[in-house]
Amino acid sequence: MAVDAHTPVDGQTGGEAGRARRAGKAHRPAKPHLSGKARGKLESAPLVGKPHDVLAGNRAADGPAIDLALSGTVFFDIVLTGLAAPPASGTEVGAEGMGSCPGGVANLAVAASRLGLRTAVAAAFGEDVYGDFVWETLETQERVDLSASRRIPNWHSPFTVSLAYRGDRSMVTHEHPSPVPQEEMACALPRARAAFVSLDEDHGVPKWARDQAEYGARIFADVGWDDSGAWSGSVLEQLRYCHAFMPNAIEAMSYTRTGSPASALSALAEYVPVAVVTDGPRGALAVDQCTGESAEVEGLVLEAIDTTGAGDVFGAAFIVGTLAHWPLEQRLRFANLAAALSLQHTGGSLSAPGWADIAAWWGQVHAGRSEADRRLARDYGFLADLVPLPWLPTDRRRASATIGLRH
Repeated sequence: MAVDAHTPVDGQTGGEAGRARRAGKAHRPAKPHLSGKARGKLESAPLVGKPHDVLAGNRAADGPAIDLALSGTVFFDIVLTGLAAPPASGTEVGAEGMGSCPGGVANLAVAASRLGLRTAVAAAFGEDVYGDFVWETLETQERVDLSASRRIPNWHSPFTVSLAYRGDRSMVTHEHPSPVPQEEMACALPRARAAFVSLDEDHGVPKWARDQAEYGARIFADVGWDDSGAWSGSVLEQLRYCHAFMPNAIEAMSYTRTGSPASALSALAEYVPVAVVTDGPRGALAVDQCTGESAEVEGLVLEAIDTTGAGDVFGAAFIVGTLAHWPLEQRLRFANLAAALSLQHTGGSLSAPGWADIAAWWGQVHAGRSEADRRLARDYGFLADLVPLPWLPTDRRRASATIGLRH
């Protein structure tokens, strides 16, 4: 069953909005019906692929060692998939699939790292089993720099349960404030080519990100859903520090008081050099005043198992294309593709595609005989220069049902 394959336009659920403000974007998707095949797929194929440095030709010897700097809350996520509906009060429902993985700011960090960016995260990690798991997964498996992060004794890891059903999801979270202030950890982040922040009315662009910008980093931003409905203009004023802003269509129209995604994009271009508006199954549109480009691309449709983290994957892929100096249309198409591929696996961060996933999709499209395949081959022809075929997969890179399983 096909579904919209990138950041959707609907508002976020209350629990996810809070996470979005702390840890990056995670939008509520459209509501497709999952086929029996999708609901019954409990574990995902271990495609991801070995690292592919897309910035190799753009690195200077005296440049930053890190490509993308992030700061936020890392959660331990348990994602339950294949629910017919969320449980009503006093009832119990069964889930057909389950995945355990790092969440929160880890969604964007893993997505960026898998696509070739040298990524650093500043976050607090509990000294518990969950903290051990997310730390080891990020540092060892996903090659994320945690030099600015801290292990906190006598503090348990932030925790989330995500219920994925009918293309939507609900979240339950539990956390306590970190004893070490987030800004204190973030100020220790290595100098980077780019930084990512999530804007909100109550907090401006954090000092650590402004400091990164003073050293030449480009600041990419999104925004959390405004539960109050005020859509304060103070959020747009924060864009003076940013290189790019990537809201969804509802957010963009609400903040700009406009009636269409295109009108919202034009208004946002008054505040920020690169404006991107994602519009669900209709695709995405953007303007880049640095290059003089504007582009609008249609959405991709792929079978969905779990939509958690798709917005983060879109953002990470767009950052990759921007740092690699790709044309704007290619950046949007690549972001659409990466987010679409993430929907086919369980678990927010570990559902992110790597180059083996992209190579497998490109190989199928390139070998296809339908008119749709030929159109995709034309639209995504730039992948031919990026993806060597065949691309060998790697093992154990998806979310498993549990952690610490004894063999």
